[in-house]
Amino acid sequence: MKSLKYSLAFCGLSVLFLSQKTIAQEQQPAPEKPKHEFWHDKKLYLNEDGSNYLKFAMLSQVWIRNQEYNPGTTIFDSPKTAGTDIGIRRFRIQMYGQVADRVFIYGQIGQNNFNNVSDRKQGFFIHDALGEYAIDKEKLSLGAGLSSWTGLSRFSASSVGSIMGIDIPLFLESTNDVTDQFVRKLSFYAKGKLGKLDYRMAFAQPLAIQKSSGYVAAISERSNFSPKPPQMQFNGYFQYQFKEQESNLTPYATGSYLGKKKVFNIGAGIVYQQDAMWHRNAVNDTIYTDMLHLAADVFYDAPIGSRGEAISFYGNFTHYDFGTNYIRNAAPMNPANGSSDSTVLNGSGNGFPAYGTGNVLYAQLGYKLKDNLIGMTTLMPYVAIQHAHYERLNKDMSFYDIGVNWLLNGQTSKFTVSYQNRPIYNTSGNLTDHKGAFIAQYQVSI
Repeated sequence: MKSLKYSLAFCGLSVLFLSQKTIAQEQQPAPEKPKHEFWHDKKLYLNEDGSNYLKFAMLSQVWIRNQEYNPGTTIFDSPKTAGTDIGIRRFRIQMYGQVADRVFIYGQIGQNNFNNVSDRKQGFFIHDALGEYAIDKEKLSLGAGLSSWTGLSRFSASSVGSIMGIDIPLFLESTNDVTDQFVRKLSFYAKGKLGKLDYRMAFAQPLAIQKSSGYVAAISERSNFSPKPPQMQFNGYFQYQFKEQESNLTPYATGSYLGKKKVFNIGAGIVYQQDAMWHRNAVNDTIYTDMLHLAADVFYDAPIGSRGEAISFYGNFTHYDFGTNYIRNAAPMNPANGSSDSTVLNGSGNGFPAYGTGNVLYAQLGYKLKDNLIGMTTLMPYVAIQHAHYERLNKDMSFYDIGVNWLLNGQTSKFTVSYQNRPIYNTSGNLTDHKGAFIAQYQVSI
């Protein structure tokens, strides 16, 4: 009987002790689970460790210009010698991300060159749409789609939100909107890094020349793009990065790091397409020729001094072979839509012969002044020149661009003013005049 009492007492004390312990444990706050921010740095994270994500970015570049127009320029049949215009040079929305361990997706939509003579309500169009798989995360990735993984040079695919000047060196986009979509091509590509060697190669199917703006089915003694179904086009660009390594997540090359990195690269590239061009010879035979472009360039961008100063330099030599006496104008966001003078090679508005068979030298140089020069902002003046010796022209072509960036908040918010000077040629290839343009741009990017 005693043993029974002792047993009951022991059980009672045990229950009391355990209940008190349980109450004490319940009163202790439970350890918090580690929290993960699923939205940070413009990224939407898709897993707990953040290795899979989607990122969003936007860009707006608005221009206001006052410029002299090419001789014979008309706007809806009204003659104009000069004028002021406002337009959206670029508006972009980007979406991209690492959606699985080795899987990357990139898409971009937007609009270029919308001004008061543009068709209304055009809507956005696709700039990029690609998927990519990493065979080796550093050395080799393979991808396909509509993309700017192209050849020739660093600024054949520019990160337009970080360009140093008011515009990119347009001539480096060798088939811009002729057999591509604003430099984007339907292609299969390979890219990666082998030590300090950064490379990209792509096989592209050119877009039909018949769908390009202003296409005319004509052949002459001067070379032009053939209307026959095109052969595949090979693109390659290879650069050795001596200093800090640059990201090759997307195809777009940074214009300037504003002193945030020290970069020194030397590169070389190629674009080749068999039987891309045609012309008539002296006895009226149709001759098909290959398109071959070669380029070499150097890029240096680095901080100097101790107060945030930085320097940026880019130099390029390009050899273009579009065939006999090929020439093509560039007219960014052309404010005009007609010409009454057929002897002007430049065409209407602000056009000038930017592309052609021959050799081109290009250089740009910028200097970022000290941080907090004007309150919390600073300035970055720059100068750029394109000098070309084209077969079609009797005198070398030189295009100048001089300006200054007011960096209100780095590349996120900046105001740029620029003066550009372009040459005027007649259809005989003779230099007849020069025209100038003052341009102001406000850029917002996130």
